[in-house]
Amino acid sequence: MPSIEELITARERAARAAEPAIPADLPVIACERLVRIFSVAGVETQALQGLDLVLRRGELTALIGASGSGKTTLLNILAALDLPTGGRAVVAGHDLLTMRARDRLAYRRSTVGFLWQQTSRNLLGHLTVAENIELPMRLARSRRTDRKARTSELVDLLGIADCRDQLAAGLSGGQQQRAAIGVALANRPAILLVDEPTGELDAESADDVFGALRAVNDHDRVTVLVVTHDETVSEQVSRTLAIRDGRISTEVLRRTGTDEQGQAAHFAQEYSVLDAAGRLQLPADFIEALALKDRVRLTLEPDHVRVLPDRDDSVGRDA
Repeated sequence: MPSIEELITARERAARAAEPAIPADLPVIACERLVRIFSVAGVETQALQGLDLVLRRGELTALIGASGSGKTTLLNILAALDLPTGGRAVVAGHDLLTMRARDRLAYRRSTVGFLWQQTSRNLLGHLTVAENIELPMRLARSRRTDRKARTSELVDLLGIADCRDQLAAGLSGGQQQRAAIGVALANRPAILLVDEPTGELDAESADDVFGALRAVNDHDRVTVLVVTHDETVSEQVSRTLAIRDGRISTEVLRRTGTDEQGQAAHFAQEYSVLDAAGRLQLPADFIEALALKDRVRLTLEPDHVRVLPDRDDSVGRDA
């Protein structure tokens, strides 16, 4: 006769096995016309204004925006810590708008990993690195052998094997962040959400943290979304999204290739993002250069659109 613990473990495994599988050609994160309105003392503030977002399996992406741009609101919605006011958000097959409270808890335990900006929220200082990483697996009632194997795998992958038996409180900031990544990934989530991971670190420690993120992204094929106000972070990832006024405004794609001299080189291309409603945010420096305001004139050419200031003597500029 199986014990109660064995029955619970079997039930947990069955629940995890029943989670929706994501085909390789479908997005892991799909947000469509996402809206979030906050009301304080009768005054409404629209943090997200019809945001569209698509991330596929294994992408390592940075979302950059100033304070108040909506990036933290989006992160909380994707982590099932907040609900949107309108629109649609599906993460790893889960509809975030229709999930019940019990389902949201299971989602946070197994589908999504979260790395908080404040290290104290990621780690228990009186536990060792290994004990911290094992804790989420204990809560998920994983087998002891599986917990040990996963912990060893993660500390090696994250470059913290030498401090696995040290108390988390005694680690450097960079070591703590790498240990926190291990905690967030202990139960093999499909998505890792990262909030300002390098805000309190020096340049060398920040590089180590992003090296760790790239390692787990490549090893586990986990989709990683890093939210930050630090524009230099964009150099650490292959895709960077900029959020402005509650919508994705621009996107930068980076790749490694060969230059004209046959040498290895890095290339970057910036795009403006056209959302599902056909809206396009022009870059701020373009607007300033042409003194655009209030309204502009558009002219459709055979292979492009011209954007012109609203004045008779204007000279067309290509968009």
